[in-house]
Amino acid sequence: MLTNPPTFSNTTSHLSSVTIFGRLQFCWSTRAGILSITVLTILNNLFLLPLCISVLYVGLKRWRQQGKGMPLSHSNVLTYHIVILELMNVLGSTLSCFGVHTNITTMEAVGIYFLAYVFSGQMMFHILTCVERYLAVVHPITYVALKSAKGIRLRNITISCVWLTCLIGLSLPDERILMLLSFCMVPVALAFISYCSISVLCILIRPGPGSRGGNRQKVDQSKMRAFHTIMAILSLLLIRFGGHICVNALYDPEHLSNGNTCAIWLAESWFCLPTGLMLPLLFLYRARKIPLCRPKQ
Repeated sequence: MLTNPPTFSNTTSHLSSVTIFGRLQFCWSTRAGILSITVLTILNNLFLLPLCISVLYVGLKRWRQQGKGMPLSHSNVLTYHIVILELMNVLGSTLSCFGVHTNITTMEAVGIYFLAYVFSGQMMFHILTCVERYLAVVHPITYVALKSAKGIRLRNITISCVWLTCLIGLSLPDERILMLLSFCMVPVALAFISYCSISVLCILIRPGPGSRGGNRQKVDQSKMRAFHTIMAILSLLLIRFGGHICVNALYDPEHLSNGNTCAIWLAESWFCLPTGLMLPLLFLYRARKIPLCRPKQ
């Protein structure tokens, strides 16, 4: 464990002259930072890692049972990619935590790069999942058309572009460009997610043709379950991206002390944990792999 935090130029007054990764390394060298990254890593390995492995295991088992020629649903494919990102998140936090406790700066820096890549990818994949849900509920005819070979090709191209965009973003030579892109992308993501989710909620509370007669109770129960699920997803995403906006708005290394600056930086990582658990839990819930929370027939 670090006993003496590494010093950077001008950190005695503020952290404004240090790079993003240097600031994060400095904050993780403090007692609060060490505690934060340690607890976060333990939680990731205890909860997030088993969930992600379970999702991939169930997905692989389904793929073998269905046969290689059967196309996977869009929602499941997006979930698998998010799970891969979450595994990278677990790896990044573990490397960073180990680097902090052993004072291996290179390992800590590699972990930070993993975490930065994961943050950008999570944001874009959450947008895609909300758009997919929006098309399935609000525009079902278009959604059915996207299940064709052409739609699957479009989905795969879009997913490839997401991975490539994240990689290009991390290779930018100027951190100010990266910060500007991140600051602009988060409100855009928040707007997309809010619009798609609210549109889906409006459709769910609207009475449909199947809500009459003997099937009304069954349809209402199904709609209410979907409504509560979408509300939970929207709430967690609003907390996650809203928290990111608040952190960027409050971050002012020119006027804040080192302790307050680090507190703001460290708080942001905790906004990502609930959303990381969300989609794997929903996938296993639908797959009836959570004994205490199986959906009703």
